[in-house]
Amino acid sequence: MYTLGYIFRPWVEAKSIADGSSILSYIRETAKEYGVDSKIRYHRRVVRASWCSESSEWTVDIEHTDTGDHSRLRCNFLFCNTGYYRYDEGYTPEFPGMADYTGRVIHPQHWPADVDVTGQRVVVIGSGATAVTLVPALAETAKHVVMLQRSPTYIVSLPDRDPLASKLREHLPLKRVYSIVRWKNVILQTIFFQLCRAAPKFAAGIIRKGVEKQLPAGYDVATDFQPRYNPWDQRLCLVPNGDLFRAIRDGRACVVTDRIERITERGIRLESGRELEADVIITATGLNLQLLGGMTVVVDGEEIDFSQTVGYKGMMLSGVPNLVTTMGYTNASWTLKADLVATHVCRLLKHMTETGATRVVPRLPAGMQTQPFIDLNSGYVLRAQDRLPKQGTETPWRLHQNYLRDVKMLRYDKTADPALEFSRP
Repeated sequence: MYTLGYIFRPWVEAKSIADGSSILSYIRETAKEYGVDSKIRYHRRVVRASWCSESSEWTVDIEHTDTGDHSRLRCNFLFCNTGYYRYDEGYTPEFPGMADYTGRVIHPQHWPADVDVTGQRVVVIGSGATAVTLVPALAETAKHVVMLQRSPTYIVSLPDRDPLASKLREHLPLKRVYSIVRWKNVILQTIFFQLCRAAPKFAAGIIRKGVEKQLPAGYDVATDFQPRYNPWDQRLCLVPNGDLFRAIRDGRACVVTDRIERITERGIRLESGRELEADVIITATGLNLQLLGGMTVVVDGEEIDFSQTVGYKGMMLSGVPNLVTTMGYTNASWTLKADLVATHVCRLLKHMTETGATRVVPRLPAGMQTQPFIDLNSGYVLRAQDRLPKQGTETPWRLHQNYLRDVKMLRYDKTADPALEFSRP
């Protein structure tokens, strides 16, 4: 939370790895304190945004999800903070035999309020952040929980309370503590990410030793916790206080690495021939990606194909005027980049006001080579690669995934970049 929290409002709770309700309270309190809550229009979904160069204006078509009505807003500048996941639809592969299963199937994205796994056998399909969070929580009441994975993921364990923060709280004001610990975490995250890229085998060894310390002696770490890819080719998973490993040590949960042959009436049959009996199957198999909440974007009558655009500073799209979208880091807290983008948008709008410009468009230099926008080989990224923008090979078109570099570029470098075209209608 020292990096996930807002830069302008310190996180003051003792736990640095917080639960969902604590994070929600922090967001709501922040919105109320700054008067944002009164400016939100709820039950609204943007379905289309159309730009007119003649008037330098966006027309935004909106669906009212509570009534089915439609409305329209006009604006000069569009700032989209939609993330890149499709939250109304979780991703579930086609598992043969699913119709034969007599138990309950749940995707975490659509978690029913009446779920009670007390005394039941649960299989969680997946090995990502959702799975490693669910397994120890479910194991508290379930008869037994199996985390069924096709292949392992890199998992690290950290205490949910930051030792440095706890010590500094005894001597310094909370705001000062927040700033110090925030920068400490940023620097350590950056160093570890660079280490993973420069010396992946060494970094993998460090992670493996951490896992081995948490598991019973003789555990087959190579099968269940040694991925086939390098660290940060996909996201790392974090388990607070080693709760996943504790559930495994206590026998309340286990990891099975195998492939699914089919779903049966009583559970899951694996390619090895083994069958896992389950009263509940949870498909923690991920989400799908979509840009700008799925809205259609049109510029002067032409619909924009995002896959043909290139990201400028990771926040604007080549050829699309007066539009910013927040895209956070893949190797650090999303909010770090969101704070920087918001600051840069304010600087950009101020510059336009001072110069009288009503339109700003990023223009990609001729001959610029491109590469995938998100530098991960995770399944959810690869499935959406043909629908996402690209990134260039040189700044400001290249994403460095480096907060320290972005602080300089977005907070201090000149706003009037040669790659930006400012004009009036």
